[in-house]
Amino acid sequence: MTQPSPYKNTGGLIRIIRAFGYSLQGLGAAWRHEVAFRQEVLLTIILIPLGLWLGNTAGERLLLASMPVLVLIVELINSAIEALADAISTDHHPMLGRAKDIGSAAVLLALLLAGAAWATVLVPRWWPG
Repeated sequence: MTQPSPYKNTGGLIRIIRAFGYSLQGLGAAWRHEVAFRQEVLLTIILIPLGLWLGNTAGERLLLASMPVLVLIVELINSAIEALADAISTDHHPMLGRAKDIGSAAVLLALLLAGAAWATVLVPRWWPG
């Protein structure tokens, strides 16, 4: 039988408070160490209010405002993969390089999805078909 991890709490309110603290630490680390994350946060600060203003329906507002947040989520996961890979080794290793490239590809797809969502909502207004 596997021993429980001494680093895992069994639950309760204290676990929730600690988890929230760890999440804030992660956001802080991403802000301090990841230029792309800072750029995307600044873009998100602009795009969320813009999406809420440009959306005609609740669904459009939700879609436009949530897409930049999705990009941030994927960027955080990509940054975590990169940090873990760099902690393992900063030397070139094909598998670590592959992991980093796949994380980067996930960010690219999130950006393309966000662009497509915005275009789907806004382009028909400017160029009615």
